[in-house]
Amino acid sequence: MSRAVLSVGQCQYDHGRISRELAAAFDVRVDGVDTASQALAAAASQRYDLILINRILDADGSSGLELLRQLRERSEGASAAVMLVSNYPDAHDSAVALGGVRGFGKADLGMNVVRECVEPYLSDNGK
Repeated sequence: MSRAVLSVGQCQYDHGRISRELAAAFDVRVDGVDTASQALAAAASQRYDLILINRILDADGSSGLELLRQLRERSEGASAAVMLVSNYPDAHDSAVALGGVRGFGKADLGMNVVRECVEPYLSDNGK
């Protein structure tokens, strides 16, 4: 069963790295959007298993934590696991406090920690 991931606010290079890594490990489609408004629209129009949000959105410098908060307040983002992409542990603590799940950093790409973080939401044994 194919899973769907929404990747928000990554630069093209990092979006490609994340997409390739997830596709190599899971039966998954990764959609990418640049802004919070695009993410909210995408979450309203399609069901995602996982939403990955950059700590600071590349396109406009807006807060990924603020977007996470908005997704948790809206019914369209309620069913997906929402995870911050950040190298800063305190940012992950803030994301969890807002209702997200602990994520990974870009420095973790290519390491087992990424798979371990996303596997509960993307494997056939997941939700």
